[in-house]
Amino acid sequence: MELQGQIEKLQKQANDIKAREFDKTVGEIKATMKAFGITVKDLTSTKASGKAKGTGKVAKSARATKADTGAKKAAKPVEAKFRGPNGESWSGRGLAPKWLTALMAEGKTKEEFAIKAS
Repeated sequence: MELQGQIEKLQKQANDIKAREFDKTVGEIKATMKAFGITVKDLTSTKASGKAKGTGKVAKSARATKADTGAKKAAKPVEAKFRGPNGESWSGRGLAPKWLTALMAEGKTKEEFAIKAS
């Protein structure tokens, strides 16, 4: 029964700490909103204007970027750095392929399969 009392005491302490952190965080948010002139209406509007207050310029965060529009830049293929005895290749990124781990288990080193720069 003593453990149950300790658990309740610790839970109360945790709740008190959480409440203080909540109050502190809300205070920081309010201060930031005041500093930037942000209102609750700004936060709840369905369409943000994107203009920085008083400048008439579009805020950097409001500009459309590739990330915002969902467009992704095509990844460039990485050149192979290792070639296996049967023509397999590996860029050296990520986990080593099975063909290389099998050869390394036989006592070979991955440097033996490195593609020499020409």
